[in-house]
Amino acid sequence: MTTVAPPTVGAGELRTALRGHASGVAVLTAATPTGPAGVTITSFTSVSAEPALVSFALADSSSTWARVKDCRRFGVQLLGAAQRDVAERFAAVGVDRFAPPTRWHTGPHGVPLLDDCAAWLICARHHQLRLGDHHLVVCSVERVRTGPAGDSLVHLHGGLHAAGTTPTPKGPHGPESSER
Repeated sequence: MTTVAPPTVGAGELRTALRGHASGVAVLTAATPTGPAGVTITSFTSVSAEPALVSFALADSSSTWARVKDCRRFGVQLLGAAQRDVAERFAAVGVDRFAPPTRWHTGPHGVPLLDDCAAWLICARHHQLRLGDHHLVVCSVERVRTGPAGDSLVHLHGGLHAAGTTPTPKGPHGPESSER
């Protein structure tokens, strides 16, 4: 049986709608044959408490996906509000994300782990699906370690912010707009 998906809104329209929805910021890491790989993600989410499952999604076009697609284990670093520079570094293209000033160490199963994060999860691939232009990876959580208490880093209105702050939205429905 073939299922035909109904037409969807365009990517730009979806991004505009989701700009006001805060997403937690994390860095996904993995040990690969060519060295450590990592990328900033906002697609990280909890899936199940029993068993402990989490998920993330990476674009098919991501150079990091090409490096981690066959990895069995991943590190997920939940970033604190003061780690904006880490999020920006792991989102940058064409840089060695693990070079100084990045501070990291090798964790269980050889997974690279960033220092000073709000929390760390060591995860094993559980299930993977290709959905649209992304790959959704569901992982079982094998280990968790929490760091210092504090606000999380979130992505909201196109920027990185401490979870407790509310940025002024810009664009067609921001304060400078007459459209309400």
